[in-house]
Amino acid sequence: MQDAEVVLAILRDRGRRGLPVDELFRQMFNPSLYLVAWRKLYANKGALTPGATRETADGMSVAKIASIIDAMRSERYRFAPVRRVMIPKKRGGQRPLGMPSWSDKLVAEVVRLLLEAYWEPQFSDRSHGFRPGRGCHTALREIANTWQGTVWFIEADIKDCFGSIDHDVLLGILAERVCDGRFIELVRRMLKAGYVEDWVWRPTLSGAPQGGVASPVLSNIYLHKLDQFVENELVPRHTRGARRAGNGEYGRLRWELAKAKAAGDRARVKETWRQMGRTPSRDTRDPGYRRLRYCRYADDQLFGFAGPKAEAEQVKQELAVFLRDVLKLDLSEEKTLVTHARKGRARFLGYDIGIGLKQTYRSGPRNSRSLNGKVLLSVPPQVAREKTAVYLKDGKPRSFRSLHARTDYSIVGWYGAIYRGVVNYYKLAGNLRRFSRFRWAMETSMLKTLAGKHDMSAAAAASNHKRRIDTPRGPRTCFEAQLHREGKPPLTARFGEVQLVRDPRAQSPDKDPLPVPGRHGPELARRVAARRCEMCGRRGLPVEAHQVKNLAVLDPEGQDWERIMARARRKTLMVCARCHTAMDHPEHAA
Repeated sequence: MQDAEVVLAILRDRGRRGLPVDELFRQMFNPSLYLVAWRKLYANKGALTPGATRETADGMSVAKIASIIDAMRSERYRFAPVRRVMIPKKRGGQRPLGMPSWSDKLVAEVVRLLLEAYWEPQFSDRSHGFRPGRGCHTALREIANTWQGTVWFIEADIKDCFGSIDHDVLLGILAERVCDGRFIELVRRMLKAGYVEDWVWRPTLSGAPQGGVASPVLSNIYLHKLDQFVENELVPRHTRGARRAGNGEYGRLRWELAKAKAAGDRARVKETWRQMGRTPSRDTRDPGYRRLRYCRYADDQLFGFAGPKAEAEQVKQELAVFLRDVLKLDLSEEKTLVTHARKGRARFLGYDIGIGLKQTYRSGPRNSRSLNGKVLLSVPPQVAREKTAVYLKDGKPRSFRSLHARTDYSIVGWYGAIYRGVVNYYKLAGNLRRFSRFRWAMETSMLKTLAGKHDMSAAAAASNHKRRIDTPRGPRTCFEAQLHREGKPPLTARFGEVQLVRDPRAQSPDKDPLPVPGRHGPELARRVAARRCEMCGRRGLPVEAHQVKNLAVLDPEGQDWERIMARARRKTLMVCARCHTAMDHPEHAA
């Protein structure tokens, strides 16, 4: 069998050249792909969360991979139904979350690796969700840099997109490029496995289950049809003209300005210049000019259109017809909005998006009205209010008594991580200082929590933790706490070192779903191949993984295996079957 990296590189090359692919099912017999999948999944938070069965990443071994491959060869492998629970949404309501068994996660990850490698080179550049090197910031930056002059925003909302994916349509799309009936049947069984809710099995009639390992790439493959329709049909149909025609009135004023300058009439020059500042240089209603632009992140879509509103409504209707007739999806009439770009704001990926209009603002060597027609990204007011309200009680910053049991390092780190996450996500916004009150509320809440823990005043807590540090933008005052370690440099947690200053180059791509040579290193594979029990030291025996949820559950002064894992700072330990039994059931140890 070929190495996993070689297999994925071949698939990427075929996808890049647009060639169909076959014999994908044979790659389901490749142990190296399962090792890559194991390496990517074992560190996830849900690795020890059971599905409908009690199987988890704990106890994973090469022998289990071999048994899965044996079932695949004889086409006996069957996916177990996922365990489904309902989790609350941020804005009310609930959504389903599926939790597959560990073996099903492993197989689904191998399926995802193969599909991602082949389809990624074919996906549209307008698609940004669940893709390597792309994310919310790349989508927003594309809009900010290339959508100048937009007149209407069309916010397209698909009703329950992921839950409404038609299985027959999806399998048909896969079959267009994948000439392997056994692989298509494997994907069909994965989609049709059903789910268990309240101990009752229910069939899966449609949708890619949220929480499924392969669901993101399957959703992107499904919506790639939408990208192709928009780029090949909808955009060309509503795009024409190289540039807008000139405005005759603006040309006349330029001629008047030239004559006034020649005559030396300074008052007339000033008045004509003022009139030119209020007059568009181009014909904003030019019937020979249209532009339609498109951006998608997962199932969130935004269109930017330069033209009359009637044509923007027509774009909306054509989109609805395609989704209904081809992809069997419904466009929500209530949530699909057509918004004037200058008078209103479109909501996309948590940002408010609008178009600037300010005749008096001029910049650049030509003293041009550089703000006019530019895309403006901003923090929505309600977002700042909602995030601030979490740390307030009766309008004042609150103390979190539930954090008193933690160390100062943990408390400062908790506040700092949340603050950095919010501010860094909105770094592209021009009004980032809207989070000033949010920063004040978090900072005061943190100091009150530290003060309550140590029975001191908030001012004393601030004095103990305030530090001045060097940043790329110069010295910065923040709050800091350290965790001292014997024989090692201390760990440092900070709050407030990120400034509320816009950064147009901010990047926050999604986690790279494709394995990159050398990035993570084949450490897990080496430890498995060594066939050495990391507990008793015996060699030449099959080993399996003993895994814990996180390092915090380990007691450095506890059992031998806990001390070993805590010292090595590892969530896994490769042990023989006898040691694993003794670790899980110490009362049965001989």
